[in-house]
Amino acid sequence: MINLENVSLKYGNTVALNNVSLKLPDQAICGLLGRNGAGKTSLLSLLCAFRRPTSGTITISGENPYESRNIMPQIALIDDDQSEIENAFQAKELIKITAALRPNWDAAYAEKLIKLFEIPVKKKMRDLSHGMRSAVRVIIGLAGQTPITLYDEAYLGMDAAMRKLFISELLSDYTQRPKLILFSTHFVNEMEGLFSETIIINKGQVIAHDDYDNLRSKGTVVTGFSEVVNSFTNGREILSQRVLGRQKEVVLFGELSENDRLAAEKKGLEFSHPSLQDLFIYMTERGGKEE
Repeated sequence: MINLENVSLKYGNTVALNNVSLKLPDQAICGLLGRNGAGKTSLLSLLCAFRRPTSGTITISGENPYESRNIMPQIALIDDDQSEIENAFQAKELIKITAALRPNWDAAYAEKLIKLFEIPVKKKMRDLSHGMRSAVRVIIGLAGQTPITLYDEAYLGMDAAMRKLFISELLSDYTQRPKLILFSTHFVNEMEGLFSETIIINKGQVIAHDDYDNLRSKGTVVTGFSEVVNSFTNGREILSQRVLGRQKEVVLFGELSENDRLAAEKKGLEFSHPSLQDLFIYMTERGGKEE
């Protein structure tokens, strides 16, 4: 559905995105991970046609999405920004306005979510807590049923219980009505169970895009006596390492053969996979690229 080819975006002399190429399917839940300033929001702003790329091409269903009457109603960006215009409306008014703009709006589902999140709909948005404002936004994202829904840290104000409720609803709805959902998030440990695909962006470049399980399998934590670890990891791509007395722990990126693993285990080495959050941190610390 979405195809980016050699896309760059500049703000004056600042390069926000540099030669990004991506292909995203019609149906998936994709995690978009990156440090602050990595280019996540810039990428999402291009996908929802808020901006044009400085160079390169973007197509959605074979069409340029910018100012497209066919494509733009099929995309929703749900973020954490609080605008003065939004603040002036009651929560129910904002939901009603959004419903009129979304051709696939599910009114019954919106009412269910309002009750579930216990939204005081007669209050103006500016009078709601940060968590309640976030809940209103994710209700708009869920009930909108747009074929492409982009969440840019839209749930920052939510507490852990509310985020859990949101994740549960999103998974349940996605199972019944699959679509393309793209998540930009810093709550990696909480959200990673959602992801079928993961995109890691660093300094304006995509350094990894893979199936969630496949990407995690490429990170390997090797632990053992320092000299044995050094011998095994020599010539491999090292993301991180630390020494604990005579022991050493090294995080590698790249697939290991079963023969290599079995031979190393006979020498006393132990293997495990890092969490997605740890792998993301290691990769962006070093700026490592997926081969």
